[in-house]
Amino acid sequence: MSALLPLTRLLVISRPALWVNTIGTLVTGVWLTGRLYTLDAGVLALLLYLTLPFNLLIYGLNDLSDREEDARSSRKGGWQGARLRPEEEGPLLRSTLLLSGPPLLALALLLPPGALGVLLLAAGLFVAYSLPPLRFKARPFLDGLSNVAYALPLALPALALGTPVPWGPLLALMAYSVGKHAFDAAQDIPADRAAGTRTVATTLGTAGTAAYALAWFVLAGALLWPVSRLTALALWLVCGGMALALRQRPTPEQAARLYPLSIVTPWLVGTVAGVQLVYRLVRGI
Repeated sequence: MSALLPLTRLLVISRPALWVNTIGTLVTGVWLTGRLYTLDAGVLALLLYLTLPFNLLIYGLNDLSDREEDARSSRKGGWQGARLRPEEEGPLLRSTLLLSGPPLLALALLLPPGALGVLLLAAGLFVAYSLPPLRFKARPFLDGLSNVAYALPLALPALALGTPVPWGPLLALMAYSVGKHAFDAAQDIPADRAAGTRTVATTLGTAGTAAYALAWFVLAGALLWPVSRLTALALWLVCGGMALALRQRPTPEQAARLYPLSIVTPWLVGTVAGVQLVYRLVRGI
């Protein structure tokens, strides 16, 4: 077996369908600075790092720690997540370290301390989510709360460029991330229970998880309301609607059917926000 995994395999493990959660968040952060066409070296380096290297750190380590659950999950083994073979564990870990370590050292030279600290915090939360001794994934409620890491790239452009941090959108995205994690975990309740893994979804059950996710989506929209009422309405309609649909039919199978909609919610809500941001930038508002 090779010391490293092939690039094609690494791409599958990094789940390119979900890269929007990191790249899209960073680009939105650039929009919010008002410098959409910035050529800042640190921001451009961040954009590259938040593609394969960062997503491999997120999902590669997750797949390493979840081999038992993934073996029981019918949705793994495709675009929704890899099903690792035992002989892939060492090469995957080495590949992840190789793709994450050197770029982080380069970013340490390009970014101001605040931006670097937030990036390291996000990476640390993702590592702690998947790996022992903390392994937040198996700690109900901490599993979702640690997913605020998905929102942190929104603050990176402001910290890198010396502009104000967009606290309203940042807190809204944090609340959305917690709710989305719970919603997505509902479909894995049978596999997680069979593996003995306690999550927010196994603790609350499907109906309780739907209500819990809905509460976070409502909070996210409320935090967005002063910034963009149209974006808040879009979030309530799309994310609140899918949570209500799961609440009305609370089964893991229904959660699995709604999962593709959950995957595209960043695109749908982000498009509504992005169109408004570009319009305001063009108008000089």
